[in-house]
Amino acid sequence: MQNVEAELAQHGYAHVTADDFAARLTQAGLADWDGFAESWNDLGMDTYMADGGRYRRRRHAAFSIDALAIRRKPHQPHYQSRDYNTLNGGLARWFEPVRPAVAEHPAMCAILRTCFTVFNAATLAAIRPAAWHVETHQFRIEAKPGESGQPTPEGLHRDGVDWVLVMLVRRENVASGITSIHDLQRQFLGSFTLVAPMESALVDDGRVYHGVTAIAPLVANAPAYRDVLVATFRRE
Repeated sequence: MQNVEAELAQHGYAHVTADDFAARLTQAGLADWDGFAESWNDLGMDTYMADGGRYRRRRHAAFSIDALAIRRKPHQPHYQSRDYNTLNGGLARWFEPVRPAVAEHPAMCAILRTCFTVFNAATLAAIRPAAWHVETHQFRIEAKPGESGQPTPEGLHRDGVDWVLVMLVRRENVASGITSIHDLQRQFLGSFTLVAPMESALVDDGRVYHGVTAIAPLVANAPAYRDVLVATFRRE
C-alpha cells in the first residue's frame, strides 16, 4: 500500500491512487460506494460565484472529529478570508446542507476516519488538537460547449486550514481538470489528473498551494461534469 504519510512529510502533498485509497477506505468500513456517488446528482447551485458563473453545484457540512467519534455540527456558513480566496472570500456563504443520509453514509464515515488517521498522525504532537474541525463539500463542476467549468475559479490557492483532501467521485465526458501543486514561493512541484473514482490528493495546506485547470466537454451537447468530495481539517 502506498505510503501516504511519508509522501506528505516529504513533499507536502500525496497523490493517492484509486486502488490504494479504496484499500484504506475498505479497512475503515467503506460500503455502498455507488449509492454514495449517486448523491452528487442532488446538489444545489452555488450562487455566490463572483465571476457570475453558474457551473458549480455543492452541499456543505461541518463536523468535529476525534479518535472516538465523528459528530456533525449544526449547519453553519462556510467562510474564507480574502487572503485565501480572492474571488469569493470575505463573506459567510450559506450552502445547502449535506443530506443526513449522506453525512452518515458508511462511505463518508470511512473517508473521514481515514483522513483523521492520516492527518492526525502527520500533525506534530505539540500542536495536535483534541478534536478537529472538519468541513466537507460535495462539488459538481459542469462544463458546456463554449462555457468551461472552473474547479478552482480562484486559481492557485491555499484554503486557510491545516489539511485538505480532494477525492474524485466521478468524471463524465470531460477533458483536462489537471491538479498542480506549488510550494510557498509558487514554484511548481508536480501535477496529475484525478481520473478514477476514489483517486485523491492529500495536501498540507501550510506548505503548498494547489489548483485545478478548467474542464471542457469531450462530446458536445452531452452532460459533462467533474464530481469531487473536498474535506478540510483545521485545528479547533
